[in-house]
Amino acid sequence: MMDELQADLFERKQQGLYRKRLISQSAQGPHSVINGKSVLSFCSNDYLGLANHPDIKQAFIAAAERYGVGSGSAHLVNGHSQCHHDCERMLADFCGRERALLFSTGYMANLAIGSALLGRNDIIFQDKLNHASLIDAARLSDAKFKRYRHNDLAQLSRLLDDSQQHQSNSRRLIMADAVFSMDGDKADGVALSALARQTNSWLMLDDAHGFGVLGKTGAGLCEEQSLTPLDVPVLMATLGKAVGVSGAFVAGSEALIETLIQSARSYIYTTASPPANAAAVMESIRIIRLESWRREKLIELIDYFKQQATGLSCELMPSDTAIQPIIIGDNQAVLGISQQLFEQGIHVTAIRPPTVPKGSARLRITLSAAHEKKDIDMLIRALSGLLAPAISCED
Repeated sequence: MMDELQADLFERKQQGLYRKRLISQSAQGPHSVINGKSVLSFCSNDYLGLANHPDIKQAFIAAAERYGVGSGSAHLVNGHSQCHHDCERMLADFCGRERALLFSTGYMANLAIGSALLGRNDIIFQDKLNHASLIDAARLSDAKFKRYRHNDLAQLSRLLDDSQQHQSNSRRLIMADAVFSMDGDKADGVALSALARQTNSWLMLDDAHGFGVLGKTGAGLCEEQSLTPLDVPVLMATLGKAVGVSGAFVAGSEALIETLIQSARSYIYTTASPPANAAAVMESIRIIRLESWRREKLIELIDYFKQQATGLSCELMPSDTAIQPIIIGDNQAVLGISQQLFEQGIHVTAIRPPTVPKGSARLRITLSAAHEKKDIDMLIRALSGLLAPAISCED
């Protein structure tokens, strides 16, 4: 068996698909130390620059002094602290929902939604570019699983209409990323919710990359697109990106959250996250609400990057979020460019299949409110010397 595994690993290396972990030796931020080298980072999902905020760190430390560093058990045993409870109430209020439920990871939250709400007689519809956790949630739910082309709502409409004709008694759940993590574009929540209403289906949005960033107060895509809880009855968002901490939550009606508490295996059968984590999340939400300048600065930096990038020998993808990918195509080529950038003191991740479709390997540039325009200028200068005209970049 070991010989077979070694052969598989060798083939992965030959195809430019082998992954290596880098060792971070500093706090998250634009200026980091990785593998002993000081670099300017454009890899983090810390979109608002909160992961090393002193007030959030202090909230974590204070809660750890009171509650300790571990929760001790599952939420349904004795691991659900007052800190967890208060955090869920704050998240529900921020999103305008009746209730919210904390999870240790976004992956676990999505698995919970799929397994608790649907069974073998039901159907899940998903965008083909959805995150892996949504795909696995559908596969593990026992429901029938249908995928539609990226943001192709005409195809989704046909699939929904067909299911109404042939499986009218089935539960139907549309699951989609709010912001697609590798392309940076957004779902059309208004159109998706209209389709859901027309076909008596439910809509679930994974707002991992929009929560904290999008909308007037940072409440996410639903706020930005004026979507109500009736439009999107199931909302999931993570707490390790713009919020700068870790974990995730599902928000929705009283009935939805109670159903997850009673039936979601990834909630019931796992130790609760540390109470101090919930305290840090609450402080971060307070800052997000108070300091709108972080979102405003991020928008300004996104616009600035796109303007400066017009001089590069490729076109950007149609994204107006902090995720700004540059398609290279070839696996080895994107690895080479990423490595050369690192040697110049700039860290940009090379994303390859199966994370993205074959032939669409890319540099995934992510921006943060903690960046400055001079940081973007440095990145653009480095890219201009590496992105030769021969490289084909596409929308």
